[in-house]
Amino acid sequence: MQLQEPSLTDGPELWRIARDSKVLDVNSPYSYALWCRDFADTSVVARDGGRPCGFVTGYVRPSRPDTFFVWQVAVDDAHRGQGLARRMLDRLGDRLAARGLRFMEATVTPDNKASEAMFASFARARGCDLTREPLFGPEHFPGGGHEPEVLFRIGPFGPAT
Repeated sequence: MQLQEPSLTDGPELWRIARDSKVLDVNSPYSYALWCRDFADTSVVARDGGRPCGFVTGYVRPSRPDTFFVWQVAVDDAHRGQGLARRMLDRLGDRLAARGLRFMEATVTPDNKASEAMFASFARARGCDLTREPLFGPEHFPGGGHEPEVLFRIGPFGPAT
């Protein structure tokens, strides 16, 4: 398994993985191509035999340059249950800590126990705090039916110990 920055050609596969997850809000194929171009240094893709099988996308918050926001985490069905999402998050956390970032944020819906466990495990491994607070309610999403999003804030952190 290789963990590396995505390339522009990975966009279609990231879109496919997100779509096939059946749990992520799927963005347009264009947005995944753009993400691979403009945010490759704050994202990671897992490759098995050269083909993407998982990814973490994120960005540095413009108003908080010490904070990384995790946009999406996805793993192909055939590679789930093997700790791949956490390994990708660790790789990204190490890379960002080396750049001086001290905090990681993500939003998690209340029913997403796997993401809750992954972020809690990441915080424990780095010996740092994890706080949770409501960020977006259903009223922030048009069309109804979207669960609230809870902000997870982890840090300050450094490389895994």
